[in-house]
Parts: sequence; C-alpha cells; structure tokens
Amino acid sequence: MTQLLVITKAPVPGRSKTRLTPPCTPLQASTIASAAVADTLDVVRATPVSRRVVALDGAPGDLDLHDLVVVPQVEGELGTRLAAAFATAMTGDGDLPTLLVGMDTPQITPDLLTDCLARLVTAGPGTAVLGTAPDGGWWALGVHSPAAAAVLPDVPMSREDTAVNTRAALEGAGFTVVDLPVLTDVDHWPEAVEVAALCPEGSRMRRTVEEIALAL
Repeated sequence: MTQLLVITKAPVPGRSKTRLTPPCTPLQASTIASAAVADTLDVVRATPVSRRVVALDGAPGDLDLHDLVVVPQVEGELGTRLAAAFATAMTGDGDLPTLLVGMDTPQITPDLLTDCLARLVTAGPGTAVLGTAPDGGWWALGVHSPAAAAVLPDVPMSREDTAVNTRAALEGAGFTVVDLPVLTDVDHWPEAVEVAALCPEGSRMRRTVEEIALAL
C-alpha cells in the first residue's frame, strides 16, 4: 500500500509560474500551469496506489479534483508547507509510504511513479527517495513517515543548492537517501519548451506550450 501526494497552487494569473513572465503574459503562464497540473493529476490517477492526495494552495477553480483527497496547504514558507502536507496526508493511514511530486514535471508517467514508489518500499523504513532536477532543486521526495519530512522547514527552497541541502538534512536526521531519476522541471520558458516536447502528443502541456510559442 502506497500513496501519492501532489502539492500545487491553483492556477491564477499573476500567481502561477511567474518566472515564465516574460516572455509569457501572466495569463499565458497560468494557462501553462493549468495544463501542467491537469496532466500531472491524470498521471497520478493512472498510477496504482492506495490513496491520492492533493495539497492545494487556493480555490480549486476549474481544476478537476473530484476523485482525489484535497487538503489545504498551511501558511508559511515552502518547506513548512511541504512538511505539513506530508503530515496531513500520512495521518491515520499507518504511515503509508508516500511520494510527493509537484506540478512542474508533467512529463512524468505512471510507470515512472510506480518505479519510484517501488524503490521507496524496497529501501524500507529509515530511508527516503529523492528525485533531483538539473537546476539544483528536486521534483520528488518519498518517505515512510512524516518524521523524515519534518526536516524540510529548515531547508532553503527554490535555490540551486536545495537538493544538496535536502539530502544533507535527511542524512543528518539519520535517513538513508536513495536517488530517483533526474527530471527537468518547469520554471522558465526554455524549460517549458523542453518539458513540453517530452510530454505525449495531444497532452495539455504539449499543446498549450506549442500554441503559446506560435503567439510569442
């Protein structure tokens, strides 16, 4: 029995994927964010797990969340919100092994997430799995209990040393860290183009980025 946890903002112009602006307008950036969230949730739905939770910042709006467990994000810095999301998602379920992903890697697949969860389960208690990104951040973190995620409030987020510091914090707390595949996440326009090309033909992300590229 395993669990997937997605942390995301509700796509809103001026609040979503702001580093895409420029060259994108705030509306175009939020449209890309909406496509990335929707594709990510489709993959999460298609991955065989016991429970699927979305930690949401903002009102759902047009997001389709009907078959997912939705919990609000707490106030505070990203590390605090991540730790709280793990704690909330893992409460009352016997500490299901849980893999957290954001919405910045819509190129993920059910097979990839299944493999990541299998690595977490195989590694056993006392371990965590970490998927890093080329920009120094990370796209996935899997743990066996909220205690591992409790190190996150002390890790500076959205920096080129975030993954290194996350690993150090986990190891400093006594956890062994197992590497997951490296994936590019979407922060800036060139990354949006790169990631969209990795998404399936007809996916929302690929279609949206291609349409916006023609308009720029």
